[in-house]
Amino acid sequence: MKKRNKKGEKEMEKKELKEKLSKHEKWLKDEQDGEYANLRGADLRGADLREVNLEYVNLEGADLRGVNLEYAKLRGADLRGAKLEDADLWYANLKNANLWGANLEGADLREVNLEYVKLENANLRSAKLEDANLEGADLRSAKLEGAALRGANLKNANLRGANLEDVDLEDVDLRGADLRGAVMRNTNLRGAVMRNADLRGAKISEEVNEILISLTSICPEGTLIGWKKCKDDVIVKLEIPAEAKRSNGTGRKCRAEYVKVLKVIGAEVGISKYDNKTEYRVGEIVRSDGWDDNRWEECTSGIHFFLTRKEAEEY
Repeated sequence: MKKRNKKGEKEMEKKELKEKLSKHEKWLKDEQDGEYANLRGADLRGADLREVNLEYVNLEGADLRGVNLEYAKLRGADLRGAKLEDADLWYANLKNANLWGANLEGADLREVNLEYVKLENANLRSAKLEDANLEGADLRSAKLEGAALRGANLKNANLRGANLEDVDLEDVDLRGADLRGAVMRNTNLRGAVMRNADLRGAKISEEVNEILISLTSICPEGTLIGWKKCKDDVIVKLEIPAEAKRSNGTGRKCRAEYVKVLKVIGAEVGISKYDNKTEYRVGEIVRSDGWDDNRWEECTSGIHFFLTRKEAEEY
Protein backbone atom coordinates (compact mmCIF):
# COMPACT_ATOMS: atom_id res chain seq x y z
CA MET A 1 0.00 0.00 0.00
CA LYS A 2 2.84 2.36 0.92
CA LYS A 3 4.57 1.65 -2.39
CA ARG A 4 1.41 2.47 -4.34
CA ASN A 5 1.03 5.78 -2.46
CA LYS A 6 4.57 6.75 -3.39
CA LYS A 7 3.94 5.90 -7.01
CA GLY A 8 0.69 7.81 -7.02
CA GLU A 9 2.42 10.79 -5.47
CA LYS A 10 5.03 10.73 -8.26
CA GLU A 11 2.30 10.60 -10.92
CA MET A 12 0.54 13.57 -9.33
CA GLU A 13 3.79 15.56 -9.50
CA LYS A 14 4.11 14.83 -13.22
CA LYS A 15 0.48 15.75 -13.79
CA GLU A 16 0.88 18.97 -11.83
CA LEU A 17 4.01 19.91 -13.80
CA LYS A 18 2.25 19.22 -17.09
CA GLU A 19 -0.66 21.42 -16.03
CA LYS A 20 1.63 24.27 -14.93
CA LEU A 21 3.53 24.18 -18.22
CA SER A 22 0.31 24.05 -20.23
CA LYS A 23 -0.97 27.17 -18.45
CA HIS A 24 2.41 28.85 -18.93
CA GLU A 25 2.22 28.18 -22.68
CA LYS A 26 -1.13 29.97 -22.71
CA TRP A 27 0.36 32.83 -20.67
CA LEU A 28 3.14 33.25 -23.23
CA LYS A 29 0.52 33.48 -25.97
CA ASP A 30 -1.63 35.85 -23.88
CA GLU A 31 -4.51 33.37 -24.01
CA GLN A 32 -7.39 32.90 -21.55
CA ASP A 33 -6.60 30.88 -18.38
CA GLY A 34 -2.89 31.41 -18.93
CA GLU A 35 -0.70 31.53 -15.85
CA TYR A 36 3.00 32.29 -15.33
CA ALA A 37 4.89 29.19 -14.18
CA ASN A 38 6.79 29.62 -10.92
CA LEU A 39 8.93 26.52 -10.40
CA ARG A 40 11.35 28.10 -7.98
CA GLY A 41 13.16 25.42 -5.96
CA ALA A 42 11.19 22.62 -7.62
CA ASP A 43 12.61 19.09 -7.71
CA LEU A 44 12.32 18.17 -11.38
CA ARG A 45 14.68 15.20 -11.44
CA GLY A 46 13.39 12.51 -13.77
CA ALA A 47 11.19 14.92 -15.73
CA ASP A 48 11.23 14.71 -19.53
CA LEU A 49 11.45 18.30 -20.71
CA ARG A 50 12.52 17.70 -24.29
CA GLU A 51 11.21 20.40 -26.66
CA VAL A 52 9.18 21.96 -23.81
CA ASN A 53 8.56 25.70 -23.84
CA LEU A 54 10.05 27.07 -20.62
CA GLU A 55 10.59 30.64 -21.79
CA TYR A 56 10.75 33.13 -18.89
CA VAL A 57 9.84 30.40 -16.32
CA ASN A 58 11.13 30.93 -12.78
CA LEU A 59 13.44 27.97 -12.15
CA GLU A 60 15.61 29.67 -9.55
CA GLY A 61 17.28 27.03 -7.37
CA ALA A 62 15.40 24.22 -9.15
CA ASP A 63 16.87 20.70 -9.16
CA LEU A 64 17.32 19.65 -12.79
CA ARG A 65 20.16 17.22 -12.31
CA GLY A 66 20.35 14.74 -15.19
CA VAL A 67 17.15 16.09 -16.76
CA ASN A 68 16.64 15.82 -20.51
CA LEU A 69 16.14 19.36 -21.89
CA GLU A 70 17.06 18.71 -25.53
CA TYR A 71 15.62 21.37 -27.85
CA ALA A 72 13.92 23.05 -24.85
CA LYS A 73 12.98 26.72 -25.13
CA LEU A 74 14.51 28.48 -22.13
CA ARG A 75 14.88 31.99 -23.49
CA GLY A 76 14.85 34.52 -20.66
CA ALA A 77 14.35 31.82 -18.01
CA ASP A 78 15.46 32.48 -14.42
CA LEU A 79 17.86 29.66 -13.53
CA ARG A 80 19.88 31.39 -10.84
CA GLY A 81 21.51 28.83 -8.58
CA ALA A 82 19.81 25.95 -10.41
CA LYS A 83 21.26 22.43 -10.18
CA LEU A 84 21.92 21.25 -13.73
CA GLU A 85 24.73 18.76 -13.25
CA ASP A 86 24.84 16.24 -16.11
CA ALA A 87 21.67 17.72 -17.64
CA ASP A 88 21.20 17.25 -21.39
CA LEU A 89 20.59 20.66 -22.97
CA TRP A 90 21.68 19.79 -26.49
CA TYR A 91 20.31 22.31 -29.00
CA ALA A 92 18.33 24.16 -26.33
CA ASN A 93 17.74 27.91 -26.60
CA LEU A 94 18.84 29.81 -23.47
CA LYS A 95 19.26 33.24 -25.02
CA ASN A 96 19.16 35.97 -22.34
CA ALA A 97 18.59 33.38 -19.57
CA ASN A 98 19.95 34.08 -16.09
CA LEU A 99 22.18 31.24 -14.83
CA TRP A 100 24.06 33.21 -12.19
CA GLY A 101 25.75 30.75 -9.81
CA ALA A 102 24.13 27.74 -11.48
CA ASN A 103 25.82 24.33 -11.32
CA LEU A 104 26.27 22.95 -14.84
CA GLU A 105 29.13 20.58 -14.13
CA GLY A 106 29.26 17.86 -16.79
CA ALA A 107 26.17 19.24 -18.57
CA ASP A 108 25.74 18.71 -22.32
CA LEU A 109 25.45 22.18 -23.86
CA ARG A 110 26.61 21.34 -27.36
CA GLU A 111 25.23 23.67 -30.05
CA VAL A 112 23.16 25.49 -27.42
CA ASN A 113 22.19 29.13 -27.92
CA LEU A 114 23.67 30.92 -24.87
CA GLU A 115 23.74 34.37 -26.43
CA TYR A 116 23.93 37.13 -23.79
CA VAL A 117 23.35 34.60 -21.01
CA LYS A 118 24.32 35.48 -17.43
CA LEU A 119 26.72 32.77 -16.22
CA GLU A 120 28.62 34.77 -13.65
CA ASN A 121 30.04 32.52 -10.89
CA ALA A 122 28.54 29.46 -12.60
CA ASN A 123 30.14 26.03 -12.36
CA LEU A 124 30.82 24.72 -15.87
CA ARG A 125 33.57 22.26 -15.01
CA SER A 126 33.83 19.46 -17.59
CA ALA A 127 30.76 20.81 -19.42
CA LYS A 128 30.36 20.02 -23.13
CA LEU A 129 30.03 23.33 -24.98
CA GLU A 130 31.28 22.44 -28.45
CA ASP A 131 29.86 24.76 -31.14
CA ALA A 132 27.75 26.61 -28.55
CA ASN A 133 26.86 30.25 -29.18
CA LEU A 134 28.10 32.30 -26.20
CA GLU A 135 28.34 35.65 -27.95
CA GLY A 136 28.12 38.46 -25.40
CA ALA A 137 27.69 36.00 -22.52
CA ASP A 138 28.62 37.07 -19.00
CA LEU A 139 31.04 34.44 -17.68
CA ARG A 140 32.77 36.51 -15.03
CA SER A 141 34.49 34.30 -12.44
CA ALA A 142 32.95 31.19 -14.02
CA LYS A 143 34.60 27.86 -13.28
CA LEU A 144 35.34 26.22 -16.63
CA GLU A 145 38.15 23.82 -15.76
CA GLY A 146 38.19 20.87 -18.14
CA ALA A 147 35.29 22.18 -20.25
CA ALA A 148 35.17 21.48 -24.00
CA LEU A 149 34.38 24.58 -26.09
CA ARG A 150 35.85 23.61 -29.45
CA GLY A 151 34.31 25.69 -32.23
CA ALA A 152 32.24 27.80 -29.82
CA ASN A 153 31.41 31.46 -30.39
CA LEU A 154 32.68 33.61 -27.51
CA LYS A 155 32.77 36.87 -29.41
CA ASN A 156 32.54 39.84 -26.99
CA ALA A 157 31.99 37.46 -24.06
CA ASN A 158 32.97 38.63 -20.58
CA LEU A 159 35.39 36.05 -19.14
CA ARG A 160 36.97 38.34 -16.60
CA GLY A 161 38.44 36.28 -13.77
CA ALA A 162 37.17 33.01 -15.26
CA ASN A 163 39.15 29.80 -14.75
CA LEU A 164 40.06 28.36 -18.16
CA GLU A 165 42.57 25.80 -16.94
CA ASP A 166 42.62 22.61 -19.08
CA VAL A 167 39.88 24.07 -21.31
CA ASP A 168 39.66 23.14 -25.01
CA LEU A 169 39.27 26.41 -26.94
CA GLU A 170 40.42 25.13 -30.31
CA ASP A 171 38.94 27.11 -33.23
CA VAL A 172 36.96 29.31 -30.81
CA ASP A 173 36.01 32.88 -31.78
CA LEU A 174 37.24 35.13 -28.94
CA ARG A 175 37.17 38.42 -30.84
CA GLY A 176 36.64 41.28 -28.42
CA ALA A 177 36.37 38.94 -25.42
CA ASP A 178 37.26 40.31 -21.99
CA LEU A 179 39.83 37.91 -20.49
CA ARG A 180 41.26 40.24 -17.86
CA GLY A 181 42.49 38.25 -14.89
CA ALA A 182 41.43 34.93 -16.43
CA VAL A 183 43.43 31.81 -15.56
CA MET A 184 44.85 30.22 -18.73
CA ARG A 185 47.01 27.21 -17.95
CA ASN A 186 47.17 24.16 -20.22
CA THR A 187 44.49 25.87 -22.33
CA ASN A 188 44.17 24.64 -25.92
CA LEU A 189 43.99 27.73 -28.15
CA ARG A 190 44.99 26.23 -31.49
CA GLY A 191 43.18 28.02 -34.29
CA ALA A 192 41.42 30.42 -31.93
CA VAL A 193 40.59 33.94 -33.18
CA MET A 194 41.87 36.43 -30.60
CA ARG A 195 41.49 39.77 -32.39
CA ASN A 196 40.98 42.61 -29.89
CA ALA A 197 40.60 40.24 -26.94
CA ASP A 198 41.62 41.91 -23.66
CA LEU A 199 44.28 39.85 -21.85
CA ARG A 200 45.42 42.43 -19.31
CA GLY A 201 46.29 40.81 -16.01
CA ALA A 202 45.48 37.32 -17.26
CA LYS A 203 47.33 34.49 -15.50
CA ILE A 204 48.90 32.85 -18.54
CA SER A 205 51.33 29.91 -18.45
CA GLU A 206 54.50 30.14 -20.55
CA GLU A 207 53.26 27.48 -22.98
CA VAL A 208 49.89 29.22 -23.51
CA ASN A 209 51.63 32.59 -23.85
CA GLU A 210 53.72 31.25 -26.74
CA ILE A 211 50.58 30.02 -28.48
CA LEU A 212 48.89 33.39 -27.98
CA ILE A 213 51.88 35.22 -29.45
CA SER A 214 51.84 32.94 -32.50
CA LEU A 215 48.12 33.66 -32.97
CA THR A 216 48.29 37.43 -32.55
CA SER A 217 51.77 38.69 -33.49
CA ILE A 218 51.80 40.94 -36.56
CA CYS A 219 55.06 42.84 -36.00
CA PRO A 220 57.84 41.23 -38.05
CA GLU A 221 61.48 41.29 -37.01
CA GLY A 222 63.99 43.53 -38.73
CA THR A 223 63.50 47.06 -40.04
CA LEU A 224 59.90 47.90 -40.90
CA ILE A 225 57.69 50.83 -41.85
CA GLY A 226 54.94 52.10 -39.57
CA TRP A 227 52.32 54.85 -39.66
CA LYS A 228 51.12 57.10 -36.85
CA LYS A 229 48.26 59.56 -36.53
CA CYS A 230 49.08 62.79 -34.69
CA LYS A 231 47.00 65.81 -33.69
CA ASP A 232 44.91 67.54 -36.36
CA ASP A 233 44.95 64.34 -38.48
CA VAL A 234 48.64 64.73 -39.31
CA ILE A 235 50.09 61.41 -40.53
CA VAL A 236 53.67 60.42 -39.78
CA LYS A 237 55.61 57.75 -41.67
CA LEU A 238 58.01 55.92 -39.38
CA GLU A 239 60.91 53.54 -39.63
CA ILE A 240 61.18 51.01 -36.82
CA PRO A 241 64.90 50.07 -36.72
CA ALA A 242 65.80 46.39 -36.54
CA GLU A 243 67.26 46.83 -33.04
CA ALA A 244 64.13 48.48 -31.60
CA LYS A 245 61.87 46.38 -29.41
CA ARG A 246 58.36 46.11 -30.79
CA SER A 247 55.13 44.28 -30.07
CA ASN A 248 51.37 44.26 -30.42
CA GLY A 249 48.60 42.88 -28.23
CA THR A 250 45.64 41.14 -29.82
CA GLY A 251 44.68 44.00 -32.10
CA ARG A 252 46.26 45.87 -35.02
CA LYS A 253 47.86 48.65 -32.97
CA CYS A 254 51.60 48.16 -32.45
CA ARG A 255 54.21 49.90 -30.32
CA ALA A 256 57.98 50.29 -30.51
CA GLU A 257 60.79 51.27 -28.15
CA TYR A 258 61.96 54.00 -30.53
CA VAL A 259 61.38 55.11 -34.15
CA LYS A 260 62.89 57.26 -36.88
CA VAL A 261 60.66 59.83 -38.58
CA LEU A 262 60.72 59.48 -42.38
CA LYS A 263 57.89 61.77 -43.44
CA VAL A 264 55.28 64.11 -41.95
CA ILE A 265 52.09 64.52 -44.01
CA GLY A 266 49.82 67.51 -43.41
CA ALA A 267 52.18 69.70 -41.35
CA GLU A 268 55.84 70.51 -40.72
CA VAL A 269 55.77 68.71 -37.36
CA GLY A 270 53.57 65.97 -35.95
CA ILE A 271 52.39 66.46 -32.34
CA SER A 272 51.42 63.44 -30.24
CA LYS A 273 47.69 63.06 -29.53
CA TYR A 274 48.58 61.25 -26.32
CA ASP A 275 50.68 63.81 -24.40
CA ASN A 276 50.21 66.88 -26.68
CA LYS A 277 53.97 67.58 -26.59
CA THR A 278 56.04 64.81 -28.20
CA GLU A 279 57.18 66.07 -31.61
CA TYR A 280 57.79 64.08 -34.77
CA ARG A 281 60.23 65.83 -37.13
CA VAL A 282 61.67 64.35 -40.33
CA GLY A 283 65.05 62.70 -39.76
CA GLU A 284 64.78 62.63 -35.95
CA ILE A 285 64.72 59.64 -33.60
CA VAL A 286 61.80 59.63 -31.15
CA ARG A 287 62.18 57.48 -28.05
CA SER A 288 59.56 56.32 -25.57
CA ASP A 289 59.88 57.34 -21.93
CA GLY A 290 59.99 53.63 -21.04
CA TRP A 291 59.23 50.16 -22.32
CA ASP A 292 56.74 47.62 -20.98
CA ASP A 293 57.64 44.02 -21.89
CA ASN A 294 54.08 42.82 -21.21
CA ARG A 295 52.69 42.66 -24.73
CA TRP A 296 49.12 42.18 -23.47
CA GLU A 297 49.12 45.69 -21.96
CA GLU A 298 48.29 47.38 -25.26
CA CYS A 299 47.89 50.97 -24.02
CA THR A 300 51.20 51.27 -22.23
CA SER A 301 54.67 52.78 -22.78
CA GLY A 302 56.06 52.81 -26.32
CA ILE A 303 55.63 54.68 -29.60
CA HIS A 304 52.28 53.50 -30.94
CA PHE A 305 51.81 52.93 -34.67
CA PHE A 306 50.03 50.88 -37.33
CA LEU A 307 51.47 48.82 -40.16
CA THR A 308 49.36 50.54 -42.82
CA ARG A 309 48.62 54.18 -43.56
CA LYS A 310 44.90 53.45 -43.89
CA GLU A 311 44.69 52.06 -40.36
CA ALA A 312 46.47 55.13 -38.98
CA GLU A 313 44.18 57.49 -40.88
CA GLU A 314 41.06 55.69 -39.61
CA TYR A 315 42.22 55.56 -35.99
